[in-house]
Amino acid sequence: MHNRRIVIAAAAAAVLLLLAGAVTPTRVLAQARVQRLDYRSRTLPNGLRVLSVEDHSSPTVAIQVWYKVGAKDDPQGRSGFAHLFEHMMFKSTRNMPSEMLDRLTEDVGGENNAYTGDDVTVYHEVVPSHYLETLLWAEGERMGSLNVSEATFASERDVVKEEFRQNYLTPPYGRMSLLLDQKSFAVHPYTRPGIGNIAELNAATLPHVQAFHRTFYRPDNATLVVVGDFDAKQLDTWVDKYLGRVPRPAAPLPRVTVKEPPRTRERRYVEYGANVPLPAVAITYLAPTKVSSDAFALSIADMILSGGESSRLYRKLVYEQQLAQEAYSYNDLREQAGLFVLRATLAGGKKPEQAERALMAELKRMQDSPISAAELNKARNQVLTGLLRERETNEGKAEALGEAAVLLNNAERVNTDIARLQAVTAADVQRVLRKYFGPGAKRVVIYYLPESSRPTATKKAQEAR
Repeated sequence: MHNRRIVIAAAAAAVLLLLAGAVTPTRVLAQARVQRLDYRSRTLPNGLRVLSVEDHSSPTVAIQVWYKVGAKDDPQGRSGFAHLFEHMMFKSTRNMPSEMLDRLTEDVGGENNAYTGDDVTVYHEVVPSHYLETLLWAEGERMGSLNVSEATFASERDVVKEEFRQNYLTPPYGRMSLLLDQKSFAVHPYTRPGIGNIAELNAATLPHVQAFHRTFYRPDNATLVVVGDFDAKQLDTWVDKYLGRVPRPAAPLPRVTVKEPPRTRERRYVEYGANVPLPAVAITYLAPTKVSSDAFALSIADMILSGGESSRLYRKLVYEQQLAQEAYSYNDLREQAGLFVLRATLAGGKKPEQAERALMAELKRMQDSPISAAELNKARNQVLTGLLRERETNEGKAEALGEAAVLLNNAERVNTDIARLQAVTAADVQRVLRKYFGPGAKRVVIYYLPESSRPTATKKAQEAR
């Protein structure tokens, strides 16, 4: 087990040497053979899935609980519930006072946190390994006996509303980030922002929140991932004792079944912001799901377009044409649908039409002309470096295993996806760019402009409302 960490670190270092031009691509890819994660998998009678990897290279352990509930599962008219519960899960339980998880982790030199995605909510801790039993007890408490009270609900709702103001209303382009999903999806609940909105949070009541908790926070909707310094038999005993006793509800788990339809026409939007200093442009295309075999080639295409200052979009729009202050793409694949986004914030005196044309020109250039071997290897190894660095820690291994099991529906992909990434060819990249962003693909285009540029007639109409 100890050697695995050395192999991974050596592979990451080799990739960095390639990026610096010190070694050849073939040599690096040969060195970047990562030993498999020898995980154990079992499912408890109450439906809880447990994945574990024994690794004694450091006296620490990472604990993660993946609940299969995210922003897409928020009730209609109640956006933000999944994110709200991320906050509430740190409050009191039957036997644990509020914020005690901080004391159980931070006070012993560890850490804890959580995040809410479109498809999952994940709670994670890293502690010295002799505190593993304590943290498993705490996760059992959170899963089985959380106090969903009026006081806690009201307090955390106010926290979320303030987070919404700080992250989306105050920053100049915060609202534009919300618009990307809102305008890009026609029917799928991915159109609702994970943060929610203040009006819908205000309309929520305690019974709504309690019903959401009963529906989704249950053992048969959770995956426990434990990676680090532990004894497998002892782990099984503790998991059975603290989490195996949480009852499994009889009610079936609801799942989102709505399918986002193909776009039938291009849609264009012009939005204005009072605190926007310079225009910005975003172009979105519908992309495949996270489990698609095309995901690997799309990740390489994304890296070629915007992986650092030597990327195509930065080099062309920012450096050469001086059209934009920043220009980038991102490949946002999710469990049930995906988006591929091109985005630019303009330089002073430039028009959004110019940036839109330049973004599309770079995309078309990649569709029409094959990328070079050097550019492919550079992008491929940039992606690979990130994956290898992640696996240097117990927390990173747990994250990779949890994502494979919960979001990719196949835990074994934690051991196979790096090889599939390495196998991506220039032809694969060109094929997916033509497939998803070719002439038949319909775009959503958003211009996000300073309020001062709003036409006078539109301003008067706004004021008259």
